[in-house]
Amino acid sequence: MPAGLNRALLTVAGVIVAIVLAIAICSVAIIIAGASPLDAMGAFFDFGATARTQSNGIAAFLNRAVPLFIAGLAVAVGFRMNLFNIGVEGQYRIAAICAAYVGSTFTAPAPIQIAVIIVVAAAVGGLYALIPAVMKVTRGVNEVISTIMLNYIAINLAAFLVRGPFAGERAEGQLSTTTPELSESAMFPDLNFVFDGFGLPAPTRNGGLWGFLIVAAVLGVVIWVVLERTRFGFDVKASGLNGPAALASGVNPKRMVIAAMVLSGAIAGLIGLPEILGDKGAYNSNFTAGLGFLGIAVALLGRNKPVGIAVAALLFAFLDRAQGPLQFADIPPSVITIIQGTIVLLVVVANEVTKRIALRLEERRAAQELGRNTPVEVTA
Repeated sequence: MPAGLNRALLTVAGVIVAIVLAIAICSVAIIIAGASPLDAMGAFFDFGATARTQSNGIAAFLNRAVPLFIAGLAVAVGFRMNLFNIGVEGQYRIAAICAAYVGSTFTAPAPIQIAVIIVVAAAVGGLYALIPAVMKVTRGVNEVISTIMLNYIAINLAAFLVRGPFAGERAEGQLSTTTPELSESAMFPDLNFVFDGFGLPAPTRNGGLWGFLIVAAVLGVVIWVVLERTRFGFDVKASGLNGPAALASGVNPKRMVIAAMVLSGAIAGLIGLPEILGDKGAYNSNFTAGLGFLGIAVALLGRNKPVGIAVAALLFAFLDRAQGPLQFADIPPSVITIIQGTIVLLVVVANEVTKRIALRLEERRAAQELGRNTPVEVTA
């Protein structure tokens, strides 16, 4: 069996075993909480009793997966360079509010206005990620420390802007503050027509199925091509694995650190756009938080590969969507967090185990190959 196929099968087996063990461990937690694991499993697959509620449940599940997928891609680019970009959380928050505000200041044909909002979000996210990159290559500041600190700055700066310079008009009785509403031309077209093909009614909650799903899919393909099929992707990986060796081969590791961090930040800047352009039409003080931190878990679970990240994003979205049905079944929604954390922990362990097994199998195969090719001396 080819070595590549061996590694792939071992990886898949490791992830499956990790998920099964996570479910078993969480079943114990559910029993301790006084609930039934079977009821919990039923709640996970409960998308509603009517066709309309099923459509809404499926749309909510896919909508949740879109920003998680983008967040996983952003983190994965940093991981490829051996950089731990924890700053994705702050990068997408500051990019989202700036893009929402800029988009509200003008009206143009839909393709132009949406394109401007996307470019602004990517530019702001990339520029904010440039700060820790420059600090690392010029002063040797660890990116983990700098990005954590910059997260606090970005989150609080966004909170100040949405209540101050970027605040829009607040309707009477409205508790949250928002940026000015985007015009209709800035809203991304939905994909509700997909449900017609399956004989289901179009979803009616939260803007239906967000059209940004297409952008996320295209982005995943582009990132795969860039990282796996270009010289830039090879340089990023080489610099992350061994900077001095990359430098000796003509690659500037410091330049690659900056390039990888800026690319990671630019992708992170897009995380908040599905919600803004697909549903809210503005950035508000209750904007969805925590997507950047979840992106780290998604990237780890997906092993920094776009296809794996897509599967991991769908898994996490599936678990998140079940919080409502779990509450109706009198099961603590904290079970979701336990499952997510356990899966990530076990997958990290499984990755290390499968890596060692694959290495031993490769060493054994090489030894057998060497034994077959070594000539045998015949003595008289």
